[in-house]
Amino acid sequence: MGTPLGDFLRARRDSIQPASLGLPDHGRRRSPGLRRADVAVRAGISVEYLTRIEQGRDRHPSPAVVNALADALSLDPAERNHLRYLTKITGGECTAHARPAPVSRSVRPAVLETLRLLEPAVAAVTNRLGDVLAHTPGYAAVLGAGGLLDAEEPNLTRYVFTDPRAREFFPDWGHVADEQAFDLWLGPSVETAAWFTSDLAAAAGPEFTRRLNRHLVPDRAALRIAHPSGPLLSLTRETLELSDDAQQLTVHLPADEATARAVTQLLDGPPRHLKALA
Repeated sequence: MGTPLGDFLRARRDSIQPASLGLPDHGRRRSPGLRRADVAVRAGISVEYLTRIEQGRDRHPSPAVVNALADALSLDPAERNHLRYLTKITGGECTAHARPAPVSRSVRPAVLETLRLLEPAVAAVTNRLGDVLAHTPGYAAVLGAGGLLDAEEPNLTRYVFTDPRAREFFPDWGHVADEQAFDLWLGPSVETAAWFTSDLAAAAGPEFTRRLNRHLVPDRAALRIAHPSGPLLSLTRETLELSDDAQQLTVHLPADEATARAVTQLLDGPPRHLKALA
């Protein structure tokens, strides 16, 4: 039986071409990417041991082995963090047996005040499940225009995978879907993510489930939005992690002059107020 750690190692191994690491191409292969032997040699472990890890027969590799595998696969910092997180899950440090308590949707007053001070910026407080917990009027004018905020408890992940409007609203829908599926690994906790994933899978289908174990860390490129008012917006995202709350404050900034002008026009409408959705 596979494990999150084994799935990730196989996915990364399959995605790397030998030439990119200065390795010779040994010709026709049964699967794309690196052979287990390639990775094992680079990591200084046996092929048999790597096979056991990938197949879930060894669930407790030492930190030294995990670091060696990260080096062998040339993982970047985000991928290394994900590898360490999956190692904890696979080793049983994080488990989910009973249905967890609902995730808190409350946002601390100091965070709400910070959000208020950011107005008229396009900003929101969310968690890694995709719950939109509070947002500025600018966020409603830009991100809410596609129907994201129509639900009583808006959730970006659920919107992306179950609302047909999302595919038109996000021209790069596949990239956005990759980001939302990957973020479920990051919390707010393994238990809540497991229950949310199980609940969403039935409604979202294979477009969601096939992304769960790909473990390809998204590059977080500019977010493009086909706004219903006409302009194609391009927004960069700056995120402040609120670790104690398992939340994030994200500000969406215009990536070009055309987007800056369009966002300014969108925000020139009737006055609106900061909204907390707890």
